[in-house]
Amino acid sequence: MQIGVHLPQIGRKAGPEAIRRAAVQAEELGFADVWTSEHIILPKNAAYPPSPIFYDPVLTLTWAAAYTKRVGLGTSVLVLPMRHPLPLAKELATLQNLSEGRLILGAGVGWLEAEFAALGVPFRERGRRMDEGIAMMRAVWNEDPVSFPARTIPAVIHDMRSLPQPVKPIPIWIGGSSEPALKRALRLDGWHGSRVSPEQAAPIVQRLRAARPEPEFAISVRNGWDGKDAAALAAQLAGFRDAGVGHVLVEPAERTLDDWLRAIERVARAAEAVRK
Repeated sequence: MQIGVHLPQIGRKAGPEAIRRAAVQAEELGFADVWTSEHIILPKNAAYPPSPIFYDPVLTLTWAAAYTKRVGLGTSVLVLPMRHPLPLAKELATLQNLSEGRLILGAGVGWLEAEFAALGVPFRERGRRMDEGIAMMRAVWNEDPVSFPARTIPAVIHDMRSLPQPVKPIPIWIGGSSEPALKRALRLDGWHGSRVSPEQAAPIVQRLRAARPEPEFAISVRNGWDGKDAAALAAQLAGFRDAGVGHVLVEPAERTLDDWLRAIERVARAAEAVRK
């Protein structure tokens, strides 16, 4: 089982030096990958997420890529329906090439209706926009010249070019545990669940593996951790491993950078204990 960690790109601890230090630390400690999350704009009195400070996920990973050589780079998750697929495809292809092929695109449909409204995107079309946006990005990543018959997203693409294309395919892992999310994941490259226990993950893993047994299909879970009980974290990681989860993203809850970095060291020790 591979272990990744979230970067400190959210809240008061976030900043260029925090992101750089955390990315370098993650690579030195042997983690598989580092991850970012997305919110573009939030209601002033939103109960969740607890902070409106969100560094842009793609630019944050680009900054992290500049200071690392090996560690993977993932989004957990980009809310694809909020963005037009063409500039996003260009950004992601650029990051994939600048990082020499280290990107994983974790993607979801989103849930915050006010955020969609602020961006002028129809909230109730997000499923259709998600599917068409992925198809549009994959078309421009793989075809030159490209034509694409857009139906939901405003775009006229006929015999056009968008270069450079990614140096290697960008895997797409779908976030969420709803029925549409699981079906979407099965059509793509992996599942990236969140807020599920090992016991809740087990039947989902069994269903996904029955349909997609090949090892290239990723099964990943995002797991929050309060940074206190390393033994409990190790037990939870072992539970995910036994359930058949192949990748776990650990996100500490620490609010200061020093506490965050110390928590990541404890995550590394817990991960090592699970591997033995």
